[in-house]
Amino acid sequence: MSGGRGLLCIRPRGVVRGAVLTLVFTGVLATAAATGALPRERGGAGAVRAGEDAGRGATVDSAALSRAAAAAMADGKSGKKAAEEFVSRSGDRWGAVYDKREYAEFEQALDGAYTGVGLSAGRAAGGRVGVTRVRADGPAERAGLRAGDRIVSVDGRPVDGLSVSEVVSLLRGEGVAGSPVVLRVERGRAGWTQTLRRARLATDPVTVSRLDDGTLLIRVSAFTKGAGTRVRDAVRAAPAGAGVLLDLRGNAGGLVSEAAVAASAFLDGGLVATYDVEGEQRAVYAEGGGDTTRPLVALIDGGTMSAAELLTGALQDRGRAVTVGSRTFGKGSVQMPSALPDGSVAELTVGHYRTPAGHVVDGRGIVPDLAAGERAEERARTVLSGLGGGS
Repeated sequence: MSGGRGLLCIRPRGVVRGAVLTLVFTGVLATAAATGALPRERGGAGAVRAGEDAGRGATVDSAALSRAAAAAMADGKSGKKAAEEFVSRSGDRWGAVYDKREYAEFEQALDGAYTGVGLSAGRAAGGRVGVTRVRADGPAERAGLRAGDRIVSVDGRPVDGLSVSEVVSLLRGEGVAGSPVVLRVERGRAGWTQTLRRARLATDPVTVSRLDDGTLLIRVSAFTKGAGTRVRDAVRAAPAGAGVLLDLRGNAGGLVSEAAVAASAFLDGGLVATYDVEGEQRAVYAEGGGDTTRPLVALIDGGTMSAAELLTGALQDRGRAVTVGSRTFGKGSVQMPSALPDGSVAELTVGHYRTPAGHVVDGRGIVPDLAAGERAEERARTVLSGLGGGS
């Protein structure tokens, strides 16, 4: 969901290793239900001050929150709205409240599936809401929609004056596959009305390709279920000596278990991150048997968040990769789900994580070894070549 309340859900189980870890770092996922891509935080890296003290992040008393929601319900008011107001007043910048449907969609998106029409929406010229991307074989593409089209109305409701996230919510509807949604669309001077039917779609956050110099390029847009295994399998199948360019730019996070599996592709066990939950220290470990000698460069930017930052920090601190790009977003707080009396769920901050060397990520981000802007991929390939990973 465009709207940026990145979060980490955790069902604590003491010290957890590898794939059994059930923490979640991610952005709010309403946008994913309509677009098929886990979104970046609204505001990007500029919304976070470098050097901010992550320890100052406010936390919310879950029992007090539950009592506030129950009191509102007893007065005939919305428990969810009362909870949202409570969290807002607390100063917990990553706290969020979901109704049952929203939370179900949140978990489904992390499984790599969503219900929507297969388009991404954004603010177009003149403040209008436009189509920024159309998913192949989705309802929007089959209806003939293209990037650059402008959305005028959704189910008869004009979208002028609405935020992009509100438009996305209208496109998503109740998240029921097969349900219709009527769009009024403009392209140039032409306009038409089109009825689409929402569909159950799967995401593919990992793409693997071979560059002309033999480099293995692995792009990971999110750590949804199975992404870590895709990375590890790609590395294992790569020719001996071939360098790896791991592109984590714009990666909005996902399941920490998957980030840990991805780390296991390049590390022979050992620490990936430490974190605290209400003062109790815990740790995340990589599995053994990874390729520790293959040349590796990681590309990062201000859209690299959460679980992607956890992976970046582990590879950087342990001297396993050269990082190239720009400072990452800086989202390293831990949220725990708390059920409310009306069935909604609150995600409340309970702690923060650190890299293997003890660096705080939340509010600070990770600084790359080599700063690079628009030509970051070119710079990264040059570095990889110097490490013996390319021709």
